[in-house]
Amino acid sequence: MEPLGVQPVLDPELTLLTLACIGVGSTMGAISGLIPGLHANNFALVLASFAPAVPASPLLVGVAMLSAGVVHTFVNAVPALALGVPDAETAVTTLPAHRLVQQGRGEEAIRLTALGSLLAVCCGAVLAFPITRGMESNYPAIMAHMELLLVAVVVAMIVAEPTRRAQIGGAVGIGASAALGAVTLSIDPAAPLDAGGMLAPLFAGLFGAPILLDAMAGGGIPDQQDPKIRSTRRRVLATAAAGTLAGAVVGYLPGISAAIAAVAVLALLPGGVDDRGYVVATSGVDTANTIFALFALSAIGQPRTGVMVAYQETGAPVELPLLLAAVALSGIIGFLIVLTVGDWYLQVVGKMDYRVLSVSVIALLVVLSALLAGPTGIAAFVVATLIGLVPPHLGARRVHLMGVLIGPLVLSL
Repeated sequence: MEPLGVQPVLDPELTLLTLACIGVGSTMGAISGLIPGLHANNFALVLASFAPAVPASPLLVGVAMLSAGVVHTFVNAVPALALGVPDAETAVTTLPAHRLVQQGRGEEAIRLTALGSLLAVCCGAVLAFPITRGMESNYPAIMAHMELLLVAVVVAMIVAEPTRRAQIGGAVGIGASAALGAVTLSIDPAAPLDAGGMLAPLFAGLFGAPILLDAMAGGGIPDQQDPKIRSTRRRVLATAAAGTLAGAVVGYLPGISAAIAAVAVLALLPGGVDDRGYVVATSGVDTANTIFALFALSAIGQPRTGVMVAYQETGAPVELPLLLAAVALSGIIGFLIVLTVGDWYLQVVGKMDYRVLSVSVIALLVVLSALLAGPTGIAAFVVATLIGLVPPHLGARRVHLMGVLIGPLVLSL
């Protein structure tokens, strides 16, 4: 029974418009997620540049942007799985998801990514309120010591490498990428798209092109086996919760990437984490990050993702109940899209000439770099690609390349 004087109100017209915006945003997020190299942040800023021309309230435009960002975090795992798959000899230095595809478990990996993201939405909706309360009280102290925290993260990442050679590779990767970030991130490039910037070519070069170049000598995608998930329900839930906590870290703290946070949180799980657990956790980090970045914008006024920057630029109010409902519905849509498109995407890519495919995707990354950052972006992309080849060739993880953001933050650039 409702308290006296309180009566729930449902506006049918507003509800239909909101659902329509969620549908439009989800469709855009699915399309952008299937385009290799197009990051959700850049896509959101492109949408923001068109927002003033949209005949709808800023809140509804913001709902569409948020839905696009959420679905993008689900769907972008599909091309990430299908592209850059190595051969057996180089699989040990690449990503866990690629190792699963190389073992014929790609369809399982697709389901693990979809499940990790969906569980992150569920966990994030529950944990966002208590974590936000804790962050509000401790945020000033954390930011006052942010440089020391980032230095500690860098040292821990290097020490965590298993061999001296890998530690050297990690140190070189962090140092070189930090120098690149210090030189380029402050540049305001002349580019065809006003919503561009240097992050897109830097990330495409550091993390995209090197994987494709290393994989060109491989045999492409092998025949895939059955899609059954070979992991216990308890393990999936545990790693999804870890991914959600990592998403909380990324949502509030600058310079800490999804990969860094995931590695740190997963290291705390008893019994270690296999490739399947890593896939579940890391796929959920970006999705959970969307939720916690939304709460960070509401609580501390800081937009920690490109999607939230774009949302803020529309002038839309942060109506948490409505936006959380949009996130939940978009999460279900993203989950269904991945299950529908993922297997087909793997089959299509598996039948293509992998060398031609890799070259084509690299060419697409160059075009995106040019559109978003002009000639400067192309130059940054080339240099970033050369740096991105170093860590894996020395047996180190690619996560060290996040020095591109950590370095300038430590140096207060």
